[in-house]
Amino acid sequence: MTTLKIGDKAPNFEGKDNQGNTVKLSDYRGKKLVLFFYPKASTPGCTAEACNLRDNYDVLKKKGYKLLGVSADSAKRQQSFIDKNKLPFPLLADEDKTVINAFGVWGPKKFMGRTFNGIHRITFVIDENGFIEDIITKVKTKEHTAQILT
Repeated sequence: MTTLKIGDKAPNFEGKDNQGNTVKLSDYRGKKLVLFFYPKASTPGCTAEACNLRDNYDVLKKKGYKLLGVSADSAKRQQSFIDKNKLPFPLLADEDKTVINAFGVWGPKKFMGRTFNGIHRITFVIDENGFIEDIITKVKTKEHTAQILT
């Protein structure tokens, strides 16, 4: 799906989060960033993934990671997802798919015999200098933190 590889410079992005704040890759300079893309807020798989990251947030923080989720949902829907699940990290409301396309996570998917275009569940671990350290393409929603830490 994505053409990005480990060792590539992460695409410089800018978008609005759930509270309307502008978020850029440069905001994370000097920090490790877990940038996770998910199809749709409040769906079962996305909730399992976000809650796994929430439940292990302190562990990830102690290891120096910042978290940022991205989907094409509206800021209102993202905020509702955060409130409902008590998520301690921001979510980008990438309605125009600028960040989604920059990372190459939009494309054909299959579900229940149907093919359609959508967001692929992919996570990028970006190092302190903005380079891609890891790409997780087969995200296990209930074990995602373990995948990030290995």
